[in-house]
Amino acid sequence: MEILNSIVSWVIKKRIHQIELFKKYPSEVQNDWLRKLLDQAKGTEFGKKYRFSDLKTHDQFMRRVPIQDYESLKGYIVRIKHGEKNILWPGSIRWFAKSSGTTTDKSKFIPVSKESLEDCHYKGGKDLLSIYYNEKPDSKLFSGKGLVIGGSTNLNTFSQRSKSYYGDLSSIIIDNLPYWVEYMRTPAKSVALMPEWEDKIELMAQAGAKENVTNISGVPSWNLVLLKRILEITGKDNMLEVWPNFELYAHGGVSFKPYKKQYEELFPSDSVTFLETYNASEGFFGIQDDFSKDENDMLLMLDYGMYYEFMPMTELGKKYPNTLRLDEVELGVNYALVISTNAGLWRYMLGDTIQFTNLAPYRIRVSGRTKFYINAFGEELIADNADEGLRIACEKTGAEVRDYTAAPYFKGESQGHEWIIEFNREPENMEYFVELLDNALKSVNSDYEAKRYHDMNMNLPIVHKAPKDIFLRWLKARNRVGGQNKVPRLSNTREHLESVMALMTS
Repeated sequence: MEILNSIVSWVIKKRIHQIELFKKYPSEVQNDWLRKLLDQAKGTEFGKKYRFSDLKTHDQFMRRVPIQDYESLKGYIVRIKHGEKNILWPGSIRWFAKSSGTTTDKSKFIPVSKESLEDCHYKGGKDLLSIYYNEKPDSKLFSGKGLVIGGSTNLNTFSQRSKSYYGDLSSIIIDNLPYWVEYMRTPAKSVALMPEWEDKIELMAQAGAKENVTNISGVPSWNLVLLKRILEITGKDNMLEVWPNFELYAHGGVSFKPYKKQYEELFPSDSVTFLETYNASEGFFGIQDDFSKDENDMLLMLDYGMYYEFMPMTELGKKYPNTLRLDEVELGVNYALVISTNAGLWRYMLGDTIQFTNLAPYRIRVSGRTKFYINAFGEELIADNADEGLRIACEKTGAEVRDYTAAPYFKGESQGHEWIIEFNREPENMEYFVELLDNALKSVNSDYEAKRYHDMNMNLPIVHKAPKDIFLRWLKARNRVGGQNKVPRLSNTREHLESVMALMTS
């Protein structure tokens, strides 16, 4: 394994000079990709409809092609699922990443072309390792194995006659990995792709407890379940007693802030790196490249077969919204992310909001979702604010949060925010915790602070302590248990909160 570690680390570090190139010429790289994407897709049905062959610039592209979402592309995607070619992207597409649903469908099926699989999703994974080895040249990461929980559903066909497959993105990635990668990962593919979540976690824990695991990746909330089960099996106090050569946890999917303290207790060593990534069914977008700061800023990856646009939140909901090029963005502003990809997603509004934390090179931070926020009273509370507020309250009380959801409440003349929080470690004084959370939210969001002034527009938050595993039960009831499913943290309506509350009182 030592020889393998040396060979692989040498190969992947060669990619660094290409990363440095797009950091040096970001706009040129993005403009090139726009032209390439339009040229490649000009013969598709979508490309002919919007006359891609005539388009050369961002402004022309923006004026000609309307902003898309899953609903507007659904008709095309259904045809591709049934085997039609040259619809959104040249040729046929056989893979579809199953994602959480829309207002009209239980699930979305995101096209994954061969190009997007190779030049985006796999490239992102390789670049993560390149960046890590560049920062940690003495790493022994490949002297052991990597552990990935994987998808909650196996790969399936749409019908008996179909040659198209769907599943969680992680299951598509695992199923298409080269055979030799199996020697470098755990658990076996047969376990990683199991559809039954509880059985899979148990088998993964049994297998992982016996392996020399040096790295893991995945969503923090689900990995905690696995890691705590491994500690139960082994009787050890922390994960470094199980995996003494462990180095790296690459996390993403939800904010790491509420979980960081718990992971530091699980891996009590300064030599362990927690590395932020930003990937989704639609693409791989960002990797933390600066390890010197205790922040979750990520380098925006610019050469993954994707063209980015950035929609100011003031444009959200307009019939003809304006979007910005990369060289037009500003620091600290919330933008809805719009992407055009080598899988045929054209001017597709992803649903995430980001902020730029640096412009040379371009680094970003995920700030929330276009749908998951609370703005019932003009407070404009986003997920990043909520996570930071909880982090501060937990730090000052010794509490640990496992999961949460929040929504506005209206009770007579009283109104404000109502929270359901599941704790791993409860605060000793709940009233003090609520006061700290409220003050922390004031400190990170001036609109919230203004609306809370003297209780004139909003009252003190109402916080309910949730019983153990309430959110797991809630996800199970919706058939959404698994590594890529997440609890909606914030909502402008009470739908999610009241359904959790009903489960708590049933």
